[in-house]
Amino acid sequence: MANDDPASPVQRERRTRILDATITLASRGGFEAVQMRAVAEQSDVALGTLYRYFPSKIHLLVSALAREFERADAAMAANPVPGDTAADRVVHVLRAMTRGLQDDPHLTEALTRAFMFADRSARHEINHVGTLLARILTRAVRSDVVDPERDATDEELAIARVIGDVWLASLMAWVTGRSDAEQTQAHLERAVRLVLR
Repeated sequence: MANDDPASPVQRERRTRILDATITLASRGGFEAVQMRAVAEQSDVALGTLYRYFPSKIHLLVSALAREFERADAAMAANPVPGDTAADRVVHVLRAMTRGLQDDPHLTEALTRAFMFADRSARHEINHVGTLLARILTRAVRSDVVDPERDATDEELAIARVIGDVWLASLMAWVTGRSDAEQTQAHLERAVRLVLR
């Protein structure tokens, strides 16, 4: 079921509760705090039901990351991204997303680790996250006058994927303590301006 949208309102509500519980546990204690039994208890679902929705902790956390990106995408769709150039707009978006994640380091650690450790069994969830991130970044690359319904060009998608990869690697460096928040932001901005000059 992790690979399909829940069909009924009851299933959608149950999935929402599961993801809410996952976010809460991850915010409290990071990757290690997200245990399937604890998620089941907190979301008030049977453990077997949880496993039918999400076959593993990795599937669960990557799905939670996708939901966070869905929310960011919806917020961006409702408001034009400020900035005079594509680089300015992408930097603005990445600053906002990075700042939001850095405000909750335990959650960021859990979501980033799950994304980086995912194997082929979670490819659907990983692809969904990648698609969402590419859409968010592609929207930022485009100017406000571009038709939002138009499909992204191959070049726009390539740019979004490269920037997305740099962003995720930068988050991993921050999560593991190899860079601080200021270094992470400076690295991201430099990369964006090199790609979009």
